Amino acid sequence: MLHSFSCRVPRFGPRCLTLWRGYHPVGKKSMSEDHNFGQWYGQWFAILASSMRKRHLDRANFANSTKNVFLGTRGTLNSAGTRCPYSQSSESGPRFALRTRIAITVLIGSGIVAAGLYVRSEKAEAEKRRRIEELRKLAIGQGDFRLVDHTGRPRSKSDFRGQWVLLYFGFTHCPDICPEELEKMSRAVELLDGEAHLPRVQPVFITVDPERDDVAAVAKYVKEFHPRLLGLTGTAEEVKEAGKAYRVYYSAGPKDEDQDYIVDHTVIIYLLSPDGLFLDYYQRNKSEAKVAESVKKHMETYQSLFE
Repeated sequence: MLHSFSCRVPRFGPRCLTLWRGYHPVGKKSMSEDHNFGQWYGQWFAILASSMRKRHLDRANFANSTKNVFLGTRGTLNSAGTRCPYSQSSESGPRFALRTRIAITVLIGSGIVAAGLYVRSEKAEAEKRRRIEELRKLAIGQGDFRLVDHTGRPRSKSDFRGQWVLLYFGFTHCPDICPEELEKMSRAVELLDGEAHLPRVQPVFITVDPERDDVAAVAKYVKEFHPRLLGLTGTAEEVKEAGKAYRVYYSAGPKDEDQDYIVDHTVIIYLLSPDGLFLDYYQRNKSEAKVAESVKKHMETYQSLFE
């Protein structure tokens, strides 16, 4: 009888299965009746080895063909385990083809990226033009004023076209807030004057108390601050229109026994561009350094809406 083995028997076909069951491959005599048991045993192992080798070569050829797809080479393994190429062409041909495919892929990808960047740039430019057009429509005719300066000369917003303007609304009898804000505005202008490459800023003061702030009173007041500070006043109606144009709130309080009163008003410094348009504003919590820094940035990025 054939002794059993602990290893797993491969799938080798009917003949091997018959041998495993203990029968002679030709007849149906048991192996104990076969006088050539040694010859049969050797034949069985030869069949087993041949089947295992064939299975190994099949796996190797499959792995080799898969690898060749990526490497651009062709061939298989023969019974000795060596490569048998399908053609006698040199390896430089397939490698050159691979490099060509990579180059074409890179060129196509670069073209797609360039086209995307161009479309995005055109879209951003169109959006910018649309925004400028909207600002032009909104800005024309807004924020205007017609007043008189502290020398008695009539002034309007158009007189300041082409200039950077810092504008403040207040009154000459203000005890503390107005002087502080005008001092801050004057120091910011001085900081900007210290940079020769920047255009000069024109500081402007508009009174919200025309009843007491006539030309003489305003002229005396502005001398206490920056030498270029321009004071503007006018009739009650003219001052009201100027404040309304910049949405400035102001209201006179009750008078005391000396006929003195305080005017409650908006405390804001406005920045006007050379187009004469409102560009930015600065509240009390902004220092002169912050104001000057902001104005400088606006100057460096400024683009006229009316060119």
